[in-house]
Amino acid sequence: MKNTRIVITLILTLSVAIANAGYPKNNTKGKIENPNDSLRLAELNNFWSEVSRTVNEGDFEGYKATYHEDAVVIFTTGENKTSVSIAEALQHWKQGFMDTKTGKTQNSVEFRFSQRIGDETTAHETGIFAYQSNNGAGKASQKQFVHFDALLIKRDQAWLLVMEYQKSKATEEEWNLLE
Repeated sequence: MKNTRIVITLILTLSVAIANAGYPKNNTKGKIENPNDSLRLAELNNFWSEVSRTVNEGDFEGYKATYHEDAVVIFTTGENKTSVSIAEALQHWKQGFMDTKTGKTQNSVEFRFSQRIGDETTAHETGIFAYQSNNGAGKASQKQFVHFDALLIKRDQAWLLVMEYQKSKATEEEWNLLE
């Protein structure tokens, strides 16, 4: 019986050691440390800059290319809470891109983050995006702030959104608290 306990204890100890091997460790502030974080974050910053560029310029094909073909978009900011395929969401957004491309409207989006978790090929980004639209006659809509989550994967050296979750409206004060 004593030998059985020793064997079980050894198996459990080895199992925990194996399960934790190679995974990033938490530092004292709760932030995950990963030696490749700076490269991943630089790549993701470039990704979000590209998303902003495509919205600002009305580049629909460029915007579409930032999503995985099987991506899902979840909306819970309005009355109708829904989940749709990226194909359906893009169909709904396409006219806005075309109007921006032709100068009928001007749109912009910016991103700030409260949490960024990931490794070399996966990322979970949490933050707020700020979206504003101008109808071309000089009348700008009020800037909208939205809490969001995004799941991304890296394929062929490119980051792609697989899930965008527009969770709730945010305030400008919350936006200003983020970097």
